[in-house]
Amino acid sequence: MPSRTVAVASSVGLHARPAALLASAVNDSGLDVTVALDGGEPVDAGSILEVMTLGAGHGDVVTLTADGPDADAVLDSLVALLSRDLDNE
Repeated sequence: MPSRTVAVASSVGLHARPAALLASAVNDSGLDVTVALDGGEPVDAGSILEVMTLGAGHGDVVTLTADGPDADAVLDSLVALLSRDLDNE
């Protein structure tokens, strides 16, 4: 399965708004995507609550993994999303 790592750019990490935007993008993709805090257990990236339980803060590195057709393209778009400060958009 393809995976990507990215540092969380949102100024307060993956709290409610950024977690909701990530989960929405994942659900729109139609793929199974997981996200894990560096060295931690992966959670369903399509679930706002599970993403928030990671406790990922600004600058923390997370790993996204996807399974399915176009997984590389989906992961690239999710990396681009998390690379922005979603709190200031």
